[in-house]
Amino acid sequence: MKTEHHTITITKKADISSVWLIPEHYTSVLIIAHGARRDMNSNSLSLIHQGIAENNILTVKFNFPYMELGLKAPNTPHVLEETWQKVINAVIEKTGVKRKQIFLSGFSMGGRYATILAAKEDLYAGIILFAYPLHAPGKSDKPRFDHLKVIHEPMLFFQGSRDSLCRLDVFKPLLETLSPPATLHIIEGADHSFKLLKRIKRTEQSIFEEIIQACTEWIKQRS
Repeated sequence: MKTEHHTITITKKADISSVWLIPEHYTSVLIIAHGARRDMNSNSLSLIHQGIAENNILTVKFNFPYMELGLKAPNTPHVLEETWQKVINAVIEKTGVKRKQIFLSGFSMGGRYATILAAKEDLYAGIILFAYPLHAPGKSDKPRFDHLKVIHEPMLFFQGSRDSLCRLDVFKPLLETLSPPATLHIIEGADHSFKLLKRIKRTEQSIFEEIIQACTEWIKQRS
């Protein structure tokens, strides 16, 4: 498997870094975006990036421009969307794959902007969301969900049962309104960062092995 580092131009003033893990043989591509507070080199994202690539899926991770500059506040929605689009375009240009071979994914904010893009274009193989931020803390009565109803790609959600940004009793009924039906994979005892309660005797590694296996099987069923 090859590792490649590519700089991608987003605007005249913003370039970003990306890391590509390229198996010798692959038919699908997974692109992973980071969440609002951690960059593409976070432990969680890196474990998934490496683990899925080891299953013969070309896997790309990237930074949004604000994180590339070491800033705390995310870019405007327009720039976040534009970043997603430019990364997808770079993948197509460098690999020759079709959009229907590309799976979009991301942690929290990065995943939400993947869904915003997909709601405008029915073009991709599927979408995988790690800790989708359904609502702001304490505001489960205001779910950010309506745009998901117009997405026609299959979606796979990984949610912790203690996620303060996604109450499952609110989320589950909403998922039932989607077509095609979405898949919900619950990590019991996990919070928004997939951290477990201390009383749960389970390693972080085992959580990500579970996520990697479920992602890989889901992708290969649709490839």
